[in-house]
Amino acid sequence: MPPQHPSVADKRRAFRELHVSGCFLIPNPWDVGSARFLQSLGFKALASTSSGFAWSQARCDGGVSRDRVLAHFRDLVTATDLPVNADFESGFAADAHGVGESVRLAVETGVAGLSIEDSTGNAAKPLFDLKSAAQRIRAARRAIDETGGGTLLIGRAECFLVGQPDLNMTIERLQAYAEAGADCLYAPGIRTVEEIAAVVEAVNPKPVNLLVSAPGGLSLEQIAALGVRRVSVGGALARAAWGAFMRAARSIANLGSFEGLAGAASGAELDDLFRGP
Repeated sequence: MPPQHPSVADKRRAFRELHVSGCFLIPNPWDVGSARFLQSLGFKALASTSSGFAWSQARCDGGVSRDRVLAHFRDLVTATDLPVNADFESGFAADAHGVGESVRLAVETGVAGLSIEDSTGNAAKPLFDLKSAAQRIRAARRAIDETGGGTLLIGRAECFLVGQPDLNMTIERLQAYAEAGADCLYAPGIRTVEEIAAVVEAVNPKPVNLLVSAPGGLSLEQIAALGVRRVSVGGALARAAWGAFMRAARSIANLGSFEGLAGAASGAELDDLFRGP
């Protein structure tokens, strides 16, 4: 008898339950293979990474078309039994109506959650004004509700990532997104105990996602104690993979040395992982 796989509805239900209490890890695969490996380690949910996927397509972050990103979501959803949270960048639209249209398409891929950023991609004006940003979240909320699918909506305040590390501004934006219908809030770039605690308190009881993309900071236990509900790593796993690959390739190209291949996964291990039942 073939194994039974959870339905999209099952995944969305499980994803919502993860946000009710406790703190869980939600690592970020960049392709189907990395997603399947992360599932094998026992994680309870996955999140796509716009940067990691873009690099795998020889593009910069933000340089992949909406259609290609949507196809990537479908691949991840189909490849694993885990709920997938979609990094949907800024919704591939400048106005609220366009965000709503994009979100409807994203929900159709089967994702259990999706995030909408408030960054514009314009260095001269890196953030949408607060009113417009909230309208975009409201349009995403409406699009999700109209599908009846139960996809979680994550509102992202990009202040710290676009050179405006203003905690008060960040909190004001997150509160506006919560009021506009976001189920979970996310401020990538906050790092200190004080910043994290302030954000968690400001949007309580809604859950908060924390990005940890480098070593040397707080432990998972410390993060959980601050009330954070979920922890993601963004493009960090993809960067780690690229770092090992680039070091090995440069060693071969520049030194004629194959020492950089030490520590590589064995072909047998990878074949076993992907052979399936």
